[in-house]
Amino acid sequence: FHSPMYFFLSILSMADIGFTSTTIPKMILDIQTHSRVIPYTGCLLQLSFFILFVYLDSALLTVMAYDRFVAICYPLQYPVIMNPRLCSLLVLVSFLISLLDSQLHCLFMLHLSFCTNVEIPHFFCDPSQLFKLACNDISNNNILIYIIGAIFGGVPLSGIFFSYYKIVSSILRVPPSGGKYKAFVTCGSHLSVVCLFYGTGLGVYFSSTVSHSPKRSAVASVVYAMVTPMLNPIIYSFR
Repeated sequence: FHSPMYFFLSILSMADIGFTSTTIPKMILDIQTHSRVIPYTGCLLQLSFFILFVYLDSALLTVMAYDRFVAICYPLQYPVIMNPRLCSLLVLVSFLISLLDSQLHCLFMLHLSFCTNVEIPHFFCDPSQLFKLACNDISNNNILIYIIGAIFGGVPLSGIFFSYYKIVSSILRVPPSGGKYKAFVTCGSHLSVVCLFYGTGLGVYFSSTVSHSPKRSAVASVVYAMVTPMLNPIIYSFR
């Protein structure tokens, strides 16, 4: 349990707890009190923490992909490469980059103008919905948001693809004597969580861009915000 994989799993679990705690308690409170009101400051705070934990999840999955890459491609050097100092440094860098991403989104939101008593067609302060409700011109902000999304979302995904490309190339060179199955089992749980996280995330993104129905976008976001963090520990428990 002191191995790097379980260390990263513990941090991922805390990120998932923070991820769900950002939106779900407020939604339950709104249902119980029938008062679906959130102040402007509260909305910015919710947006900031939501993006922080979402990107932290993405960054941690990239770090865990690198951990699996080292474990399979360099098994003899694994304890030396993935030492506690490097593991702590990777987690710290992931957190700082996630914090930077969330603050950039908040900075863009602070430059937007909203009318009083704006109704958000969602169960939390979703960035895409807030941009649609802005009164001023958001064309420049949209371009910047897409650039930031491409950088902060594309880099982790590229890292995961590169790690698994190297892993598959290494597995194909293993003699067919049970070694391939063992290597697949080593990274099977992580690959399942990656597919679940990015699959639902892309589903939310495309549902909000293609479909103009706020209800469909909200339903897709419920799956992304509740089902994915709930299934992560179940998937890893199978191991």
